Amino acid sequence: MTTLYGIRNCETMKKARTWLDARKIAYAFHDYKTSGIDRATLEAWATSLGWEVLLNRAGTTFRKLPDAEKEGLSEKKALALMLAQPSIIRRPVLDEDGRLTVGFKPETYETIFAGH
Repeated sequence: MTTLYGIRNCETMKKARTWLDARKIAYAFHDYKTSGIDRATLEAWATSLGWEVLLNRAGTTFRKLPDAEKEGLSEKKALALMLAQPSIIRRPVLDEDGRLTVGFKPETYETIFAGH
């Protein structure tokens, strides 16, 4: 099972979805804006990938946070921010049968889906 996590209107998400669609790769799309993200999933991702990989510090949502919320980030604080504002999670997060990939690079997706 393949699940793509992100936000529908994100440009990087559009590129990933277009890439998957063009290759007729079936996937479920989980939109943070409509469905949110649950703590257990986010904690599992942080354990697997590291919370730093998941936190999108370059995005508008993160940059608009008050300095006090951005300072002294720990895993606990970062996870709380991501749960409260899923737009802060880097995207897309691709879950391909339990293997996680963050971000979209065509060459990475080519490797992941080489057998499809």
